Amino acid sequence: MSAFIFFICIVLIASILQTSTGFGFSIMATPLLLLLFLPQEAIQINIILSLIISISLIRSIRNAVDFTVLKRLITASIAGVPFGIMIYMSINIDAFKFGVGILLLALTSLLILNFRVGQTRGRDRLTGGLSGLFTTSIGMPGPPLLLYFTGTSMGKDKLRATTLAFYLFIYFISLITQIIFTGTSLLIWKSSLYAVPAVLAGLFIGQYIFKWINQDMFRIFTYILLSCTGAYLLIQSLMSM
Repeated sequence: MSAFIFFICIVLIASILQTSTGFGFSIMATPLLLLLFLPQEAIQINIILSLIISISLIRSIRNAVDFTVLKRLITASIAGVPFGIMIYMSINIDAFKFGVGILLLALTSLLILNFRVGQTRGRDRLTGGLSGLFTTSIGMPGPPLLLYFTGTSMGKDKLRATTLAFYLFIYFISLITQIIFTGTSLLIWKSSLYAVPAVLAGLFIGQYIFKWINQDMFRIFTYILLSCTGAYLLIQSLMSM
């Protein structure tokens, strides 16, 4: 029973983050779901619930989507999917936690050091390709997108809308690819179904919070979320080795 309550709390808080920031669900949920499920199970549950969030929000945020950037991300992400599924099929839990922890800490350091990059067509596509690989392999498209878009100083409304629209595509493709190559399980779908009410509650709360977050608060919250999650994963993986 305590594990179920913990699971629901993870989903609720991560849904609030996803709705209010555009990227929080997978970054928070995947590491914590690893405490309750096997890696492949945690990743698929994360993808299913993230897909539900994207479907629920897309109509309300579509006017803020940068469709030019979105098209580049989508076309490039397809190239990353085959490489991602190879990683997903041979994933090692400790190596997975260690790698993601290092990635998130490095990402946070670059953002805190005021990392900036000019936005170009080629960089849009590179980011899309990496996000496709990340989604299919570990269920986390957010880090490449967050580093790139924050580095280009994209506004919070456009960042949130464009990433959510991209997630709608890449999560669907990644889920289908994973099911084709490695299958799925009843546990994954039952757990996802049980979590739907928490997702819907998170959507409602997150939409309200988003209205009160200014650009500086958004940036600071991003740093805290990424650094805490990265440190947690790194410490946990080192203790297991």
